[in-house]
Amino acid sequence: MTVTLADVAARAQVSPATVSRVLNGNYPVAASTRERVLKAVDELDYVLNGPASALAAATSDLVGILVNDIADPFFGIMASAIQSEIGGPGGRAGGERLAVVCNTGGSPERELTYLTLLQRQRAAAVVLTGGAVEDAPHKAAVAGKLRRLAEAGTRVVLCGRPPAPETGAIALTFDNRGGGRELTEHLIGLGHRRIGYIAGPEERTTTRHRLEGHRAGLAAHGIEEDPRWTVHGRYDRRSGYEATLELLRRDPSLTAVVAANDSVALGACAALREAGLRIPHEVSVAGFDDLPFSVDAVPALTTVRLPLAEAGARAGRIAMGREEAPPGGIATVRGELMVRGSSGPPRG
Repeated sequence: MTVTLADVAARAQVSPATVSRVLNGNYPVAASTRERVLKAVDELDYVLNGPASALAAATSDLVGILVNDIADPFFGIMASAIQSEIGGPGGRAGGERLAVVCNTGGSPERELTYLTLLQRQRAAAVVLTGGAVEDAPHKAAVAGKLRRLAEAGTRVVLCGRPPAPETGAIALTFDNRGGGRELTEHLIGLGHRRIGYIAGPEERTTTRHRLEGHRAGLAAHGIEEDPRWTVHGRYDRRSGYEATLELLRRDPSLTAVVAANDSVALGACAALREAGLRIPHEVSVAGFDDLPFSVDAVPALTTVRLPLAEAGARAGRIAMGREEAPPGGIATVRGELMVRGSSGPPRG
């Protein structure tokens, strides 16, 4: 049965006129009301009818770039590189495109809202960056939204995100498992056997994959992981600081700490210094991503370099149709171990 505008209004508990205002964007609507309407549109899979439906199948000059946190250099670098590729020979109106960076703040609801808005604006392309939320209903909702975007003619590219099969999305996925394992094996090679790990939020794919790589490195060398050695937190400096204090409380004999990313590693370094522990003489520290500040830390941070700018630029070219998609629509982007002054042999 065809879903009508009145059905959407009833689901969202607003008037049909309000639904029309939200979808057309021609009148101010409260943010909470807008989100309620867009949620109803998603749940009912509402599409415009008649001539408007034909218009919706066309694409505009808008390109959406979804990030978890634009203040995080990890996302800022990718977003900047993607935007640098927007326009050029493949664009319309002299090659210009309007790139809009959508900051979700890590909220699954905001992610879906932005995808809905970009669909309504008939975006020419949508690039989603970073890890995905590991929640089955949300994963299914995102997959459905990506599928509808692709069917309407929008190019969908995932950058640093796991593939989304059967959605029409192209994926440039980071080898977080491989990088995590290589980093841990580097520390093991130096002689470390008691290694603390500061993981990111448990619901993120990036967190799980990097932690799986770390555990695979331990297992490959016959090291039994102690549950006390892993603490979860946010991907920020404060979380690294607090988690390191917790690790030291749980097991003061740890000789190395692996952090979920470089920002977390900086927090870990601060906590170790405050505890009177020298890096790397008493405790080694390693991060992940090789963000610009990593080489300027004291000591410089051992980490895994992900080619964020290169991957972002490639995602932008694919989104604009100026570079062929990888075979099968999926490419794995590997990291590179950067050994610096923050890691060394364990004491004694």
